[in-house]
Amino acid sequence: MQLPPAMSQRAREFTGPPAEARPAATVVLLRPHDDSFQVYVLRRASTMVFGGVYAFPGGVVDPSDSPSTIRTDWAERLGVPDEQARAVVGAAARELFEEAGILLAGPLAEPDRTVTSTGTDDWEADRAAVARRELTMTDLLAHRGLRLRDDLLLPWARWITPDFEPRRYDTWFFAALLPEAQTARDVSGEAEGTAWITPSAGDLPMLPPTRRTLDEIAACPTIPDVVAASAHRDAATPLNPRISVAADGQVTVHLP
Repeated sequence: MQLPPAMSQRAREFTGPPAEARPAATVVLLRPHDDSFQVYVLRRASTMVFGGVYAFPGGVVDPSDSPSTIRTDWAERLGVPDEQARAVVGAAARELFEEAGILLAGPLAEPDRTVTSTGTDDWEADRAAVARRELTMTDLLAHRGLRLRDDLLLPWARWITPDFEPRRYDTWFFAALLPEAQTARDVSGEAEGTAWITPSAGDLPMLPPTRRTLDEIAACPTIPDVVAASAHRDAATPLNPRISVAADGQVTVHLP
């Protein structure tokens, strides 16, 4: 797979050592569409490091990302100690709320329900406070009598940014099911646009892990098929793309 020009230049000029990879999480949000489903994507602002490419909502893990009332097997599924696994799951939920206004949560006493709407002024004030780190997701959920619906998060893969990038991430990819009655919206401030696309869309510029994830999910005809496939996915073993530079300077990324 060919890289964007700016990334190719960084690969050609890299001499090491690599920067530390920061833990991060990204979420492939799914909604039913006809007999199949669509995926929510953002076009990152051109001023960002990976600007101009389409991506899923996501970002780095914050120390405050550590929900307590979640299932107990996340450490095994994500391949890290329990405390870090909780932080990764919390970051996935928080980033989805921050960047798309989608909250994977429901009433404490009704485990099968989800919040029906997050588009009102009071919800938007809370979302903005979370984005500014003035309010943690844990405190938000406690204040509203909610629990995180981590059963709606499906671990999919784990990718590490190539060595040549100055900002590197150890990123867990999740699929997530859009709660009924909630609507994704562009509230991130880091996107030039958003769209619901079919997973087979092949003409949008994307980084290799994003494209690979989309291709893998596209192999699932329906959302239940995605859910079933996620149970067999390895989201614990990091995937490390290999970069080669030809004699003419052409840079190619080889995916594992």
